[in-house]
Amino acid sequence: STLFVLCALIFTGCQSGQRIDEAIAVVNPTQGNRVHGIVHFTQTSDGVLIEAHLSGLNPNSTHAFHIHEFGDASALDGKSAGGHYNPAGHDHSLPDTEKRHAGDLGNLKADANGKANLEMKNGMISISGPVNPVLGRSVIIHAKADDGGQPTGNAGARVGMGVIGIANP
Repeated sequence: STLFVLCALIFTGCQSGQRIDEAIAVVNPTQGNRVHGIVHFTQTSDGVLIEAHLSGLNPNSTHAFHIHEFGDASALDGKSAGGHYNPAGHDHSLPDTEKRHAGDLGNLKADANGKANLEMKNGMISISGPVNPVLGRSVIIHAKADDGGQPTGNAGARVGMGVIGIANP
């Protein structure tokens, strides 16, 4: 029922012509994991500011961070979110590469307490605009680091997932 409400909000917001400048993903652990936190998305004139605040990661570890194509959280392992969001059909790569998946966000680095904070700008996406909109898709945190390899960075299992929804202003 939460997914139904989220879809109704997204549909209503987009149909009303309302510009959506703030989005949020509440990250919950996939089965057997502990990752949780918040990822905020703020539309700017030159892309989207992404601010992630996560905990429950392995201490002193690195974890791949991607936007996946679907906002479907029905599978306990996170696989219902589909693959990386890649509307242009590019090869996978790290954020410093111009041609990459729109959802390739790189890596999060956890501290000694298993907490990770990240702030980055992504000019390849928009929240609900014409450039690779992410509203209604998902954020996935992976068990391993993204090494930039094909096809998805050798990042391992999905340890956390959050659906990107309209933030309460």
